Amino acid sequence: MSARLAGLPPRVRALPKVAERFYTSPEWKDYRKRHRAWTVAQKGGCWCCVCGASGRLILDHRVERRDGGADFPPFDEADWYCTGCHNAKTAEARARRARARVKAGGG
Repeated sequence: MSARLAGLPPRVRALPKVAERFYTSPEWKDYRKRHRAWTVAQKGGCWCCVCGASGRLILDHRVERRDGGADFPPFDEADWYCTGCHNAKTAEARARRARARVKAGGG
């Protein structure tokens, strides 16, 4: 058996991320466009709410949809994040849900 395993690469790459269908919908794209215009009008620009980056930004629900957040929350309940800050926020939310499942015995 070890001869077969020896030929495998030491690491397996993760599958490419595929956006949830909701986030590719025309409704979400329109919401995101209107939210960006609102943000620019309110703050004079659009940047990451954590680090201030203004590159490629992701609009994210303050209360995640999986945690009961609205699909299209009021504009003041969604924030713009750079990719790194968004990934960190999402990872923390996933970890929080996993801890809750383990604590509830559904681990």
